Amino acid sequence: MKKDFLTPLPKFFDRYINLCEDVDLVEGLTKFSPEALFKDLDFFEKIGDFTYQPNKWTVKQIIQHCIDTERIMAYRALCFARKDPNKLPGFEENDYAIQANVSQRTLKDLLEEFSLLRQSNILMFKNIDNSNLLNLGKANNSEICALHLGFVIIGHPIHHINIIKERYIV
Repeated sequence: MKKDFLTPLPKFFDRYINLCEDVDLVEGLTKFSPEALFKDLDFFEKIGDFTYQPNKWTVKQIIQHCIDTERIMAYRALCFARKDPNKLPGFEENDYAIQANVSQRTLKDLLEEFSLLRQSNILMFKNIDNSNLLNLGKANNSEICALHLGFVIIGHPIHHINIIKERYIV
């Protein structure tokens, strides 16, 4: 199913969904893979631990945040596709970032994890029937469907790549 099939877009998440092309979900997950988005490893290595202002994240923290967010969005999508009636909680991204302790990890290691996670999620979404992709659920007090969440998974790292390009170029 394509992005433009989705109307209306959920508030807050629309900022990520709007960054996606109107492609089939699985095609978008593949086209905008971590390997494609973070392909210039040398560029990201040069940025290193730079932040554009105090209390902002490093590139490694941004990648870990993208990994954490993708895991959470995929779990939500699975729950809603399977018609789980439970309301799911939100998460505080800054608390997750503090606990992640990425200083001991390499960019290559983070991107390998991100890539494997994306491959797993592509397989998950490939095997969810279109009708189940439209199942609604509640997460963080917002109603959203599994298909929306799939496009959030695509658009969220695009959002962060744009921020890196705008604010981290040294």
